[in-house]
Amino acid sequence: MTPQREEANRFVRLAKRDQAAFAALLNATTVDPAVACFHAQQAAEKALKAVMCLHGLEFRRTHDLEALAGLLRDIDVAPPVDELDLRCLTPYAVEFRYDDEAIHLISGDAAGRVVGLRLAWAEKEIADHRASPSNSLR
Repeated sequence: MTPQREEANRFVRLAKRDQAAFAALLNATTVDPAVACFHAQQAAEKALKAVMCLHGLEFRRTHDLEALAGLLRDIDVAPPVDELDLRCLTPYAVEFRYDDEAIHLISGDAAGRVVGLRLAWAEKEIADHRASPSNSLR
């Protein structure tokens, strides 16, 4: 297994951990949905970074989901992305973590769909990359 694939798999494992935290927190009646959406943002971010690692892309430390998706589009790898969903999730990574006012830019259901789509896409990219004849010699 290549170092890129190992790192991609690690990011997917971390994304699944955040996805589970999101689901648990979203269903907790005493937790503000913004706290749950932090984990949705983190899961989506790690899914994007998994595919970036797989393709050997370097990326700066950022939580900007649109910027990460743009880097993938630059190499003709198109994530299943709704730009508005990414734009709505990004603030949960930084800005909203330190805001004591409940701000809700995306519903829990929509955030869950974003995460589910990104993770399924990342796992498929890894599986397809592994099966690609051009990658079999690596």
